[in-house]
Amino acid sequence: MADRAIALGSDHAGLRLKREIARHLSERGVATVDLGTDSEDSVDYPDFAAAVARAVSIGRQPLGILVCGTGIGMSIAANKIRGARAAVCANELEARLARAHNDANVLCLGERTLGGAVALAVVDAFLGGAFEGGRHARRLEKIKALEEADT
Repeated sequence: MADRAIALGSDHAGLRLKREIARHLSERGVATVDLGTDSEDSVDYPDFAAAVARAVSIGRQPLGILVCGTGIGMSIAANKIRGARAAVCANELEARLARAHNDANVLCLGERTLGGAVALAVVDAFLGGAFEGGRHARRLEKIKALEEADT
């Protein structure tokens, strides 16, 4: 069901890995919606970070995955969107804990920093995780309060 598909986005530096992730998820029966880019021509990553983060923050998509050269720029840009909790993850443990402890809803990856097999394992760990709540919910509420106080 496309309205609950995982949102994907990348800049030109993350295009190949984004396509590999889309293929990987499709083979596992996970629907995706690609919010760009679709070319190796140079583009500005904040445009795609914002598109994915907005789709997730308004509930159009449950989770998002962003790819650029390092994942860092995408994370910085995505976290500017209220309700987005983007995390750069370089291994499975970080991905599981980002979901379990921080209720991260956008995974950011670096095509230049991760091998394909590692990246796909990180994606699986992120999508397989769930927020634990408990003491982490209190902390998440404090993060949300920071967003409100800054407006």
